[in-house]
Amino acid sequence: MTTVQLFVPCFIDQLYPNVAFNMVKVLEKAGCTVTYNENQTCCGQPAFNGGFWGEAREVCTKFINDFDHSSYIVAPSASCVGFVKNYYPKLFENSANQAKAKKLAENIYEFSDFLVNILNIENVGAKFEAKATYHDSCAALRECKIKDEPRKLLAHVQGLELVEMQDVETCCGFGGTFAVKFEPISVAMADQKITNAEQTGATHIISTDMSCLMHIDGCAKNKKSRLQSLHLADVLASGW
Repeated sequence: MTTVQLFVPCFIDQLYPNVAFNMVKVLEKAGCTVTYNENQTCCGQPAFNGGFWGEAREVCTKFINDFDHSSYIVAPSASCVGFVKNYYPKLFENSANQAKAKKLAENIYEFSDFLVNILNIENVGAKFEAKATYHDSCAALRECKIKDEPRKLLAHVQGLELVEMQDVETCCGFGGTFAVKFEPISVAMADQKITNAEQTGATHIISTDMSCLMHIDGCAKNKKSRLQSLHLADVLASGW
């Protein structure tokens, strides 16, 4: 039986806890023993992206100490996983935590990546009656190199018709603080993403990243769109 440490990002914990619960549900069905350290906090990405590297290093050091580096760590967010994988080794280069940071980066996985490439599971027995389209988050696509994994999982969901939208790999406009600093551009990018999704006839848009979906969902509601946003874990935990 595979032991998995659960990493729940800040915004999932505070705004979308059901995503984490559904991920646990799927992982346990897949035969995993899931553990959770309640002392865990932020991975440090917001501070790092804001240019506060010193402050980020303090938060990241706590993150390193909160996890066991000898077993898998799984999270429902390619953004946070991508940060740990790509930037922890650089942030702690030539430091006492260099080896730990490198090992942590090697053992942390985004949810769909872990299911498909580590557990070799594509069919979790889910059922979801809907026509949906998939959004490739920038972090999943470019930082975690995830493209086919979510689609393989969704292809086995009974009742789900998955249709690809135009410019599927284009950013939704969120980008963390980008959405705050450049709101008009951010909203325009989300509007284009929503238009492309609607043109497929889909009722739902699915992604690995709730941060993107939060942005898309807010803009969709603002423009009175009926498009519904769903995390991959929510879909895979449906119907059983």
